[in-house]
Amino acid sequence: MSKYSSQFKLEVVNYYLENNVGYQNVADHFGVAFAPVVRWVRKCEENGYAGLLKNKKSSYSGDFKQKVVEFMHENHLSCQETAIRFNLSGDYIVSKWERIYYEEGPQGLYVERRGRSKNMSSKPKKKNLNKEVEEDLIAENQRLRMENEYLKKLNALVQERIKRENKKK
Repeated sequence: MSKYSSQFKLEVVNYYLENNVGYQNVADHFGVAFAPVVRWVRKCEENGYAGLLKNKKSSYSGDFKQKVVEFMHENHLSCQETAIRFNLSGDYIVSKWERIYYEEGPQGLYVERRGRSKNMSSKPKKKNLNKEVEEDLIAENQRLRMENEYLKKLNALVQERIKRENKKK
């Protein structure tokens, strides 16, 4: 859910257009940051008042994604400018598509990436070990536990000895 309603955005843009004041003055008047005001005005100028409405579409075709990324590169536009031009909800979408385009090529944009991956299982698979290896691991584990207990006992005895020597002094 967006922080500001479409009605509020429309009010801010109308104030900017009617009063012929700067972005910062509008931002101060409405108590919002500078950057959203600039973005809303630019979206409205590019796409009309429909550009301020919440974009309900959440899934785009691979052809559309490829067209957007290639248009951005051909016209040397930023992610934000491209998102405004194509009336996308945010520049992060274009940035993600661009990263996929460079990492995987244009065919990577045609892959559906939402949801949990198909090959995920709920339980990790247990590796089957050779009987000898398993016995060696169990023996080593027991040896390390005994060594640990021995060192703890030794440390306790040393601490007790130091305590007795301190009492004598």
